[in-house]
Amino acid sequence: MSNPTPKIRVTLRDLARQLGVSHTTVSRALRDDPQVSKSMRQRVIEVAQAMGYRPDPMLSALAHYRKGRKTAPISAELAWINHWPNPKALRSFKEFDLYWKGAFEEADRSGFRLEEFTLKVGDFERLDRILRARNIRGILLPPRGDALLDYRQFDWEDFCIVRFGHSIPYPHAHLVSSDQLTDGLIAFENIWQNGYRRIGLATSAKMHTRFSAGFYLGQMKWSPEIRLPSLVLNQTRSDEDKGLLKTWLKNNQPDAILTDVSELRGLLSAVGWEVPKDVGLAALSVLDGNADAGINQNSHEIGRAAVQLLISLINHNERGIPNICRELLVEGLWVNGSTLPPKN
Repeated sequence: MSNPTPKIRVTLRDLARQLGVSHTTVSRALRDDPQVSKSMRQRVIEVAQAMGYRPDPMLSALAHYRKGRKTAPISAELAWINHWPNPKALRSFKEFDLYWKGAFEEADRSGFRLEEFTLKVGDFERLDRILRARNIRGILLPPRGDALLDYRQFDWEDFCIVRFGHSIPYPHAHLVSSDQLTDGLIAFENIWQNGYRRIGLATSAKMHTRFSAGFYLGQMKWSPEIRLPSLVLNQTRSDEDKGLLKTWLKNNQPDAILTDVSELRGLLSAVGWEVPKDVGLAALSVLDGNADAGINQNSHEIGRAAVQLLISLINHNERGIPNICRELLVEGLWVNGSTLPPKN
């Protein structure tokens, strides 16, 4: 039996000759680049399908490898939308500052310039004009501040969007976040390994995170008798919070506390409990939690991952609010510290 004749691969240059255009135009059209007219993009796709064109995976991999070996020249801009009432307050949080730094560095490495745009109530039309005038197609939305703008007033149809975390419910776009559930589990297990047995969770009524789910998952492995109820605070130094904390400490006698409330250490001191003499303290953010033991959320990597996802959306021309939201989660690391010394 004779071997079948191998099929000759159709190349970009074959398509270009058939269409009477440059192979660069063909390449851009197949990437749905808006710099190529819509009619030409459609024509290229029809000819490619008719001729049986398929991308060469080895060439694609080689191009990706070469791109990763050097910094690409600046080719376009990406937008970081700062919607905080006080724009400077956003990056006063060390986690969010690292989001920006990781995103900026990854954008620069990939041939994009990341620009910050401030947004206030009533600014949607102005922002839309600026982004369109500068041909900016990719938008990063950092976590929200105290005020939440009604983003339904903005037309997202022509933009690729990536959110940081879950604090912005609309637009329901793809997001990159710390792996909060896993981080909560990692925190509980490491506090336990350091010798603590009455481990409590103190959280805020303003925070709606998944860290607590991971904490509870770790807690479920042990006897119900040592599962302490959570303390929910208003995240202030008010007398009400002091009273809630004092009652909770008296009733539960924790030897360690995991928290996402940066004010907790001061509240503990105000009610007569010193860290770590009277209670060990670990934060779900060692950068912003006022404790040096706890979770390093790897926020620089979160920023890098957000830009990588955004560039992928741009390259595939996936604009607007998606029908299905993807979540890209970055796992944190445990950090030992003086606020939670190992128990003898």
